[in-house]
Amino acid sequence: MLFSSLIFLYAFLPLALLCYLATPRGIKNAVLLLFSLLFYAWGEPKYLILMIASILVGYLGGLSVSHAKKPWVRKLSLGVSLGLCIAALAFFKYADFFLLSWNELWHTDLPLLKLALPIGISFYTFQILSYLIDVYRGAAPQKNPIDFAAYVSMFPQLIAGPIVRYSDIAPELKKRRHTLDASYQGACRFLIGLGKKILLANQLGALCQSYRASPESSVLYAWLYAVSYTLQIYFDFSGYSDMAIGLGSILGFHFPENFNYPYLSRSITEFWRRWHMTLGSWFRDYVYIPLGGNRVSQLKWLRNLLLVWGLTGLWHGAGWNFVFWGLYFALLLMGEKLFWGKFLQKSKLFSHIYVIFTILISFVLFNAESLGVFASDVGRMFGAGSLPFFNTESLYALRNHIFLLLFAILGATSLPKHLLEKCRFTPLGKVIPYLESVFLAVMLLLCTAYLVDGSFNPFLYFRF
Repeated sequence: MLFSSLIFLYAFLPLALLCYLATPRGIKNAVLLLFSLLFYAWGEPKYLILMIASILVGYLGGLSVSHAKKPWVRKLSLGVSLGLCIAALAFFKYADFFLLSWNELWHTDLPLLKLALPIGISFYTFQILSYLIDVYRGAAPQKNPIDFAAYVSMFPQLIAGPIVRYSDIAPELKKRRHTLDASYQGACRFLIGLGKKILLANQLGALCQSYRASPESSVLYAWLYAVSYTLQIYFDFSGYSDMAIGLGSILGFHFPENFNYPYLSRSITEFWRRWHMTLGSWFRDYVYIPLGGNRVSQLKWLRNLLLVWGLTGLWHGAGWNFVFWGLYFALLLMGEKLFWGKFLQKSKLFSHIYVIFTILISFVLFNAESLGVFASDVGRMFGAGSLPFFNTESLYALRNHIFLLLFAILGATSLPKHLLEKCRFTPLGKVIPYLESVFLAVMLLLCTAYLVDGSFNPFLYFRF
């Protein structure tokens, strides 16, 4: 089930909220769990058992690690629990990737399993892993199986994050406040995310599809594609995060932020402090720092970066383009630390150009079906093969989407937010809340109209 679907917006969500808010405090987590399982089963009924099994492994593993008296037993309990979770993720997500790579390397013909990827498995697996490691480090385990299952399966952030650590919401699983103000702010955040997805990301995706479907290309069309996809993936993923955070607020939870205007960054180091922040902090705390971080020899530090970013790329998808995407960022981070980082701090204009250019190239690689397609796309961007700078089709695409692109570029900055905040301290400040409500209502109507007339529009991060 999609957040950006009529069945969710006008059937599932109203029913879920009505039942949740109407039930006594003591059984709210049980109601939340019930609707979360229904939400997941709607689209992935055969993999519901897999998620429940993962929850049981996490719950029992946490208790086992916590109650073990001897250090070797604690380590064994942790290792078995982590191993089972990682094995499930590796089997369903990477089995065919490894088999295909083996066949290509050794010229064998091993049959592929052709398994469908369980939606959200990367996200809920990482939440369970962080919980188990935190318990091993001394955190108190969750003894109530309903509360733990509700944490892992919570439908607002189950499918595509943000990655919510147990420590982030452990107190709220026991006791949380539900206020009209929090519900209103949450609804506003949800509708903003819905608008990002339907009105921006989906329309930018249509431009990307027209580029792929075009029999002819040009330098202009290739750059339009690169810019459009870079904006699409931002509005798609940040839109989902906004919706998840908004729903969490309505339910009484405070989920961590996942994006902070990443395209305003002046370095790749800063970009990854602003983009998918919960994933970056997860790898920092559970992989990078345990390996020694940067408090080791330079050679080991380089090893740590390559390992962490190789895993980051592989987390995003089972393909070599994702692995090289992660390693590409590792090389940029190394370069900034060792060579050109100080220069970027001195030149504001150049640093922004550098970040936008490197990010555009990275997402062309990210979205390429193969390394050959990536090389072809980048070649087109720079006129390889005497490609014309523009043609009739690319000019038509630019003319039809110029306002969409300009609005999306503006929306990816903090300027609209700053202007709105400034207006609150002017005579218009008193009417802004009313204008805001009208704007969001109109946006909901527009989104509904697009959904009625539209087609299947999954979030890009569903496949990760």
